[in-house]
Amino acid sequence: MLSRKASKLASNTPPQRRSAKLVLAASLGIAAIALSACGASSGGFHPLYGTDGGKTYDQRLATVEIANIPGRVGQRIRNELVFERSTGAEAVNPERRLDVIITETLLTTLVNSTGASSSQVYQLEARYQLIDLKTKKKIFEGRSLGRGSFDRFDSIYSNVRARQDAENRVSKSVSDEIRERLLAFLSRPS
Repeated sequence: MLSRKASKLASNTPPQRRSAKLVLAASLGIAAIALSACGASSGGFHPLYGTDGGKTYDQRLATVEIANIPGRVGQRIRNELVFERSTGAEAVNPERRLDVIITETLLTTLVNSTGASSSQVYQLEARYQLIDLKTKKKIFEGRSLGRGSFDRFDSIYSNVRARQDAENRVSKSVSDEIRERLLAFLSRPS
């Protein structure tokens, strides 16, 4: 039973507003139940950069050996991953190996009236898998896609430099995404 004050307030509130409040309250209740269910199953949420009573993210990444990736862009991705893992040092007693295969594509987006390209998009796809070195089995795999546009000029040097800048931006973006996904996988309870 509603009190007189609540019943008077409910009668003065327009039906649309009451309906919106009920929907909001129901949504919040459902969200709370869903979050509590996630916390109860599989050990709950775990911090990506925290310790959670175990290893820090630096220590988790330090157990991963990063295999060579061919090409200039592949080397940039590997360098970013190695630097983020251990500020440049090689993995000591690695438990896992990260293998990355990249595919580079150059897309022409703008063509002027003479048929020359005035803008292009550099696209990089990286497929990666994490291998357990003890069992030699794949334990995690993923795919990352990055794109970077650049303008084309009359100067050949400008074109080369613009493309390299796009490659550098995209390789940084892809390596960051790989690292985040790898950390998310490694932060799960064993």
